[in-house]
Amino acid sequence: MKVVITDRSFDDIDLERSILEQAGCTVIDPRSKDPAVLAAAVADADAVITQFAPINADVITAMERAKAIVRYGIGYDNVDCDAAKARGIPVCNIPDYCIDEVADHTLAFILALTRQVVPHATKVHGGGWGLATGVEDFRTLASMTTGVVGAGRIGRGVIRRLVAFGGRVLVSDPAVAESAIREMGAEPATLDRLLVESDLITLHCPSLPQTRGLIGAANLARMKSGVLIVNLSRGDLVDPEALLTALDSGHVAGAALDVFAPEPIPAGHEILGRANVILAPHIASVSPAAVKRLRRGAAELAVMAIRGETLPSVVNGVGAVKRG
Repeated sequence: MKVVITDRSFDDIDLERSILEQAGCTVIDPRSKDPAVLAAAVADADAVITQFAPINADVITAMERAKAIVRYGIGYDNVDCDAAKARGIPVCNIPDYCIDEVADHTLAFILALTRQVVPHATKVHGGGWGLATGVEDFRTLASMTTGVVGAGRIGRGVIRRLVAFGGRVLVSDPAVAESAIREMGAEPATLDRLLVESDLITLHCPSLPQTRGLIGAANLARMKSGVLIVNLSRGDLVDPEALLTALDSGHVAGAALDVFAPEPIPAGHEILGRANVILAPHIASVSPAAVKRLRRGAAELAVMAIRGETLPSVVNGVGAVKRG
C-alpha cells in the first residue's frame, strides 16, 4: 500500500510516517505543487495527503486506485471535489484541529486594530514615544457592533470570545439556527443587515462559489464609513483591488488579514507597507498541539480509508469505498 504526501510546510513527516508504516504503508513525499509531477506520483497511490498543492482534475484522473484524498487543514479549495466525486474518491479535511488557535488569533487581530497596537509598538521600537495615531482611531469593543460571517466551529469560538467583551455581535450564517446564535449571546442577522450595521466585520466562512469575492466593491460600498475588515478564512473571500480602493478612500479604516489572494503576497504589492493593515502569512492555526493534531489526523484518515472504514469528515459526499 502506498500513501503520497504531495506537499507540506513541516520540516519532516516522522509522525505521519510512523502511523502509516505501522499500518503497512509505504510513504512517498515528492514535496511538489507541479500538477505533472503530482499526476505521476499519485497514479498508484492508495491514499493521497495534500496541503496546498493543486489537486486538480488532471491529477485526480491520474489516480488509479486512491481510496481518499485527505487535506491537511479545514479548507479544501485546492482540491477539485467535483472531479473526485465523479471518480468516487472521498475528500476529507481535518475540521477541528485548530478551533481555539484561529479564534484566539481573530481576537488578537481585532484588538490590535481597535487598540492600535501595531503602530504604537513600531513607534516605540523606533525610538519614539506618545501617540502614533489619532485618538479617534482607538475603539472599544463594548461600544461596537461586530459582524461575524459564518458560525461554524471557528466562528462560534469567535462569537463566544466577542460576547465576553460586552459589545453587540451580529451573526450571519444561513446554515445555523437563529436560536443557536441567540443562545451564544449574539444576534442573528441577514448578511445584508450585517454589512450595513457592523463597525467591524470578521469572516469565518469557507471558499465556495457563493462566497468568493464576498467582500467586493458592491458590498464594501454598503458598509459603514470607517469599517474594519478581518479575514482569517480564505484570501479569495476578499477582492484585493476593491479592498485597496476602500482603504485608499478611508471608507475602510483598517484591515487585518492572515490570508490573501494571491499567497504569498507578491513583492511590491500595494497591500504591503500600510500602517492600517495587519498582515500575517496564513499562520493563525499554528500551535504545537494543533500541528500535531493536524498531522496525526491526516495520517489516521488515510489509514481508515485504505482499510475501507467509514470516514468521519468527508466533504464531497462520497462514502468510504473500496477501489483497486
